[in-house]
Amino acid sequence: MGEGGRGRRHREGVSAVRIGAGAGFAGDRWEPALELIEHGDLDVLVLEGLAERTIALGHLERLADPAKGYNSFLIDRWRALLAPARARGVTLVTNMGAANPRGAADATLALARELGLGGLRVAVLTGDDVTDLVRASPDRPLLENGAPVHTLFDRMVAANAYLGAEPVRDALATGADVVVTGRVADPSLFLGPLMRAHGWRADDWPTLGRGTVIGHLLECAGQVTGGYFADPGSKDVPGLDRLGFPLAEVAADGSAVITKVAGSGGRVTRATCIEQLLYEVGDPKSYVTPDCIADFSGVSFVEEAPDRIRVAGANGRPRTATLKASVSFRAGFVGEGHMSYAGPTAAQRARLAGDIVRSRLAQRRLDLDEVRVDLIGVDSLHGPASRTRAEPYEVRLRVAARTQNRRHAEYVGQEVQSLLTNGPYGGAGDFTQVREQIGVRSVLIPRDAVKPMIEVVA
Repeated sequence: MGEGGRGRRHREGVSAVRIGAGAGFAGDRWEPALELIEHGDLDVLVLEGLAERTIALGHLERLADPAKGYNSFLIDRWRALLAPARARGVTLVTNMGAANPRGAADATLALARELGLGGLRVAVLTGDDVTDLVRASPDRPLLENGAPVHTLFDRMVAANAYLGAEPVRDALATGADVVVTGRVADPSLFLGPLMRAHGWRADDWPTLGRGTVIGHLLECAGQVTGGYFADPGSKDVPGLDRLGFPLAEVAADGSAVITKVAGSGGRVTRATCIEQLLYEVGDPKSYVTPDCIADFSGVSFVEEAPDRIRVAGANGRPRTATLKASVSFRAGFVGEGHMSYAGPTAAQRARLAGDIVRSRLAQRRLDLDEVRVDLIGVDSLHGPASRTRAEPYEVRLRVAARTQNRRHAEYVGQEVQSLLTNGPYGGAGDFTQVREQIGVRSVLIPRDAVKPMIEVVA
C-alpha cells in the first residue's frame, strides 16, 4: 500500500485482515466510522453509500453541474476521517464517487491539501458507466418486464454496470490511501481488499463465496450491530444513539469473526447476523454477484464471546458471463399535499377532506397516473387492513399523485391547501411539494464488454 496506507496487517500473505464498515448508505453517520479508525485497529475501512436511486440522482446533479454528481456528504465525512486514517495507516475504500468518481477524487485531494496531508494518493475506479453500451443494444430485454431497453431511451439518464472486486483489488495495488469508485457491487467493495491482502485468485470460487458473505454482512454497517434489528421489548439493543459499526477479522481461508469496538453501542449476536445474512437475498443458494455465485445455505454463526460471532460454511460457484446494469430514467413527478386534523372526529374529517380532494382532482381532468389518499397513522402502510375500532385523536392526511406533467403535480398540493378554507373544520399544518421521480430498471450485458479503468491522482 502507499506510505500513508500501510496498515499493520494489510500486506499480501498476512494471516488476518481487519476490515470495517464505515457507512451503510449515502446519508449515514460518520462518528462510528471515526470510532472504528481510532479504536478498531483496522487495515481497511469501507464506506458503502450507493443505492440505485442514489447514483441516478447523482447523474441528474452532474447534468446540471459537471463538478457535482458524487455524494454530497463525502467531503464532510472526509474532514472527520482522512487525517485519523492517514495517521493510523487505514486505507479508505468507498463507492461514494457515485456518478462522478473523478470529481470526488479531486475534491478529496483539495481537502487533503487544506488539512496539510501531503502526498495523499487517491485511486479512481471508473468504467461502470455503460450508457453508450446499452444504447448500442436497443433490443436487450429489461429484467423486470422483458420489454426492450429502447423503450426507455427517450427518458434514460444513464446506465451503470455493477463492477466486481478485481478492479478494487487492482486499485489498491497502486498504493492508494483512498480508493473512490462509482457503481461497484456492495460485497465486492469488501472482497477486493481481502483478495489483495490474502492473494485470493479470481477463480477460487469457494473462497470468493466466503468473502462475499463477509461483505454482505458488513455492507449495511449498523444493521448487523443491531440498528435495523431493534424492536423494544422483544429485541432490545442498548446504545442505539451511539451505535457502533461492525468490523470483521478475516483469515486467509475466508473464515471470519464479526465484531465491533468494545464499549460502542449496539450488539453483535447470532440473531443480528442471521437477519443481515437474509437481507435483500432472493435465493440463498444462488446469490449472484459480479465475482461469483455465492451459496449462503450452509452458513453458520457461532458466538465465541459477547459481540464476537464466527462465520463459517459459505461456498461459491463460477461467476456468470454477464454483468447486471441499472438503467435510470426520468419517471415523471409526484405532487403531494398534507394536512393535519385533531379532536374527537379527526379521522372522519380527514377522510372527508381526502374525498373532497380526490373528487376535485377528477373534476379538473388532470393527467394523473395514480392517486393515493392516506391517513398517516391509520391506513397509510397497510390500507383498510390496518384500521382498528379506536379512532385516533389526531391524524395527518396525505394526498399524492404521479404524473408526467409537472404543472399538474403542483395542482395536487394546491387542492390540499385549499382545504384550509374549503374543507372540514380544523385543518392546519399544510405542506405541499413536487418531486421528480427517478425510475430504475435492469439489463444484463456481456462481462467482456465492460472495461474498468484505474487512475491514480495525487
